[in-house]
Amino acid sequence: MKTNVINLKNETVGEIELSDEVFGLPLRTDILHRMVQWQLAKRRAGTHKTKGISEISGTTKKPWRQKGTGRARQGSLRSPQFRGGARIFGPVVRSHAHDLTKKVRKLALKTALSTKVAEGKLLVLDAATAETHKTKALAAQFKALNLTSVLIIDGANLDEKFVLAARNIPLVDVLPEQGANVYDILRRDTLVLTRNAVEQLEARLK
Repeated sequence: MKTNVINLKNETVGEIELSDEVFGLPLRTDILHRMVQWQLAKRRAGTHKTKGISEISGTTKKPWRQKGTGRARQGSLRSPQFRGGARIFGPVVRSHAHDLTKKVRKLALKTALSTKVAEGKLLVLDAATAETHKTKALAAQFKALNLTSVLIIDGANLDEKFVLAARNIPLVDVLPEQGANVYDILRRDTLVLTRNAVEQLEARLK
């Protein structure tokens, strides 16, 4: 399929052919859901933890004798039923990551790109470059393009001035092509790809 290529002044500067193999897949919410869950699980720290009975500071003395008091038998004041005692089956330090095959991850990224095309929320930029690192000029250009919530994906090498200018604008993310991922694509309303990004994504995903 063909789509127009624009510049930051909102002028059409050409056309580009988008591969149906990468940008023309049907919507698969199940695949997208699995991929987002995989990404979010993988980035969890998993450092939350509670103390077991062996980690609680305190005496090891038996609180009272086994029989004859009329009370329930107890072996330790550090047991979970006492104030300040241990916690049973509490969280432990662990990794929340789980496996997801490369084939599914690749399909999910292609599906996310295709979804933006189908929704009419994909723009192709000639180049993501800025003359200055100041935010004001770039923010005005984004406003003219009606870009409020946007992910911009450029080629392998980002323009430093463009990145500096864009990072202070709310709801605007800039990533290199190798950082393109399903979660970031879906969390922003509009996806903007440069010519370089389109070529490199197609080469990677075909």
